[in-house]
Amino acid sequence: MNSLGDLMQTYADAYDLNDLEGIKETAIPGVWFYRSSQGNRRKPFVYESGIIVMGQGRKHIHVGNQPVHYGPEDYLVVGVPMPLECEAFPENGVPLLGLTINVDPTLLHRLVNELASSSFDYTSRCNQETCGLSSVKMAAPMLESCKRLMLALHSDLESKMLGESLVMEIVYRALVGSEGHVLFDLAQHDGQYARVAKVLTKMHQSYSEALTVQYLAEEANMSVSAFHLAFRKVTLESPLQYLKKVRLNKAKELIQLEGLRVNDAARLVGYSSSSQFSREFKRHFNMTPKSSTH
Repeated sequence: MNSLGDLMQTYADAYDLNDLEGIKETAIPGVWFYRSSQGNRRKPFVYESGIIVMGQGRKHIHVGNQPVHYGPEDYLVVGVPMPLECEAFPENGVPLLGLTINVDPTLLHRLVNELASSSFDYTSRCNQETCGLSSVKMAAPMLESCKRLMLALHSDLESKMLGESLVMEIVYRALVGSEGHVLFDLAQHDGQYARVAKVLTKMHQSYSEALTVQYLAEEANMSVSAFHLAFRKVTLESPLQYLKKVRLNKAKELIQLEGLRVNDAARLVGYSSSSQFSREFKRHFNMTPKSSTH
């Protein structure tokens, strides 16, 4: 069978995606195809939760003081949305190619419950403290599952008939892999990781509101000190640092993609002072809000 990167390239050929710069949803719901011919220098970005599969090229991710590197036939388990800095490198004159697979909460909980009932001990697989981002070299079963998913994507009929079961297989492979604890912890409603994940959802939905650490800790049903420690353990950021990055990334989208004026974007993401917004925007993105429109 061809390599995973080869299968991604033949998929791009078949569906006229060789000019794509970015991501596009495939015929399988929740599965997104990524392509970049140039890559990018190190820049701020937000990784959404899910499983990210690399077929060609390499990426270096910087989150807190923890560098994460991944390349061909590696996958990334992202438990919670992570503001980070990312640089991407095409290799040997070929574009970066990859997939992002959203993990449906209902599917995740069903698989976790079935594994728990079979006495599967995921804690024995943990090789580090829980963090929202981990990279894994594919074992043979995961690689074969991803190849079958790519083969199915070459056919609209197979995507429709087999897509759901293939996604379930890949989520299962991730769960029983070395970083499966990230997804297990996400599924445990009463655990600290799941409580922080709930708060992160609130932050991404309500970033324009006046969200205090006290309020967020109450949402997590934790003391302020316990919440602060748990939050930093998961995201490698303090709650206020994380919220600031969410707001600035959203503001950049509003300015660049929706054409909003700087003052309007600042107000919509929760800044009452446009001068403070401009200072923090420049510090974060190394450019002024106005220059980001060009």
